[in-house]
Amino acid sequence: MTQKKQPKQWVACQQCDALFDKPLLKQGQSAKCTRCGSVLVERKVDSIERSFHWSLAGLILMLPAILLPLMGVTLAGQHHQASLFDCVLVLIERDFFMIASLLFLFAIAVPIVRLSGALYLSYSFKFNRLKPSLLNFFRAYHHLDHWAMLNVFMLGIVVSMYKLLDDTELSVNLGLLSFILWLVCSTMASAALDQDYIWEELEQAFLEPNTTDEIA
Repeated sequence: MTQKKQPKQWVACQQCDALFDKPLLKQGQSAKCTRCGSVLVERKVDSIERSFHWSLAGLILMLPAILLPLMGVTLAGQHHQASLFDCVLVLIERDFFMIASLLFLFAIAVPIVRLSGALYLSYSFKFNRLKPSLLNFFRAYHHLDHWAMLNVFMLGIVVSMYKLLDDTELSVNLGLLSFILWLVCSTMASAALDQDYIWEELEQAFLEPNTTDEIA
């Protein structure tokens, strides 16, 4: 008689590299490393539901965050204001093609792809529309965490405002508020997504056990 046995699962501490048997957790529970005390595994509460709504809100805020003016600058009687998209166009007009490309990629394109990916993943789990292609999709989505630079651009805005306050008159527009909310939604959508839970569900649904025991 042949009986399939699930392979033993291990989890490594990201701080001290200690190995432990992977625990079975309920929502809201977490397991800590007995050596250094850092969190090994955490089961987030309502992960799919929260990620779905945060990513949906982020995509709704996307257009005003990109197209509305971020702030206005008044200097010598002249007033100028620009949106995030305007910044890209100005850089292109002044032949800063590399900087314009990087700004578009990291501050616009990647955040949009991340929010769309989080929405697609949470939608698939929320309405039980899982398919094998989600395995490869989630692998690709996982790598996007290292390419999001909205917070860096926000820091650049804050530094620019600090430098200009003494010499010019600044006005904050709706675009900056939308951009801040967009940044919050993008961060929360990623933070709410329980990646360990998603991996487990996809592996159980589409990957066969790797080991079998022969029992006489």
